Amino acid sequence: MSTILVTGCAGFIGSHLSERLLADGYRVVGLDNFDPFYDRHTKVENLALLRPQPRFSFYELDLRHGLAALPPEPYAAVVHLAAKAGVGPSLREPAAYLDTNVLGTTHLLEWMRQQPQQLPNLLFASSSSVYGNTPARPFREDEPLFAHCISPYAASKLAGEELTFTYHHLYGLNVLNARFFTVYGPRQRPDLAIHKFARRLRAGQPLPVYGDGRTARDYTYIDDIVDGIVRGLAYLDAHAGTYEIVNLGNSHPISLLELVAALGQAMGVAPQLEFLPAQAGDVDVTFADISKARKLLGYQPRTALPEGLRQFVSWLDEREFVPAHPQPARAVDLVPPV
Repeated sequence: MSTILVTGCAGFIGSHLSERLLADGYRVVGLDNFDPFYDRHTKVENLALLRPQPRFSFYELDLRHGLAALPPEPYAAVVHLAAKAGVGPSLREPAAYLDTNVLGTTHLLEWMRQQPQQLPNLLFASSSSVYGNTPARPFREDEPLFAHCISPYAASKLAGEELTFTYHHLYGLNVLNARFFTVYGPRQRPDLAIHKFARRLRAGQPLPVYGDGRTARDYTYIDDIVDGIVRGLAYLDAHAGTYEIVNLGNSHPISLLELVAALGQAMGVAPQLEFLPAQAGDVDVTFADISKARKLLGYQPRTALPEGLRQFVSWLDEREFVPAHPQPARAVDLVPPV
């Protein structure tokens, strides 16, 4: 039975991935520092789904302080999801983002190279944010990214990729950097657009739309991302000496106005919009070219946005037990003011 270390295991993606790995027969050692970016109780709820599993162990640990507390055992792979996330907050706390995402990653890499029994494989969670406003679309992994990052969060993720290459070059670390594209689904972080918008729709509040609403994101359902990660782990296991970067996205950008309309349809609510100035650090479009991931990993996203939103809304209803009294669904004009 192989052991996988999952950093950030109590978060949105980490809890889903840990469940999948356990279902696939792995032993999972999970780390999380319960960063106060959002309510600790949310992560405790995620962990409650994992704790009863006999092949799951959890350590509350901050990577910035090293990993000496971890018991020695042979780890087949590390999936490094732990990070301070979010573009907007990184503009307010750039040093904190670099401290966690760069220094924390460095401590993890140092711990990995010092493992006495074997050098684990590494799947590093990067982000579509590293592409910035790259004009060539869809985004390809071989796009030169010098002077492209437009937020501290993006810069911290690109720095993480560079660090993984350094350790690959110096110590032979087997690495797959996976650039995630706007992941959504059940357990999504409460600060992200779909979750935030759904709560506001439930409360009868207008939705803030920054800019003209034509910015677009490559929304990718959580199960598709998890499947890509699992396929990435299998690829690393079968290919020694690997250093690769792959996009894990849906390859189908959806504008913010289209997303709002689809979410309103899924919830049976007519969205009311409040147009606000565009936010600094936000990119215009994300659009993944997934041909490399398809070729190397057999990756193929299968969840269309309407079905993914339906699954998210179902989870939200079950979690909150809030009786909704929505306005009847109707056609809504989502064209921004001129």
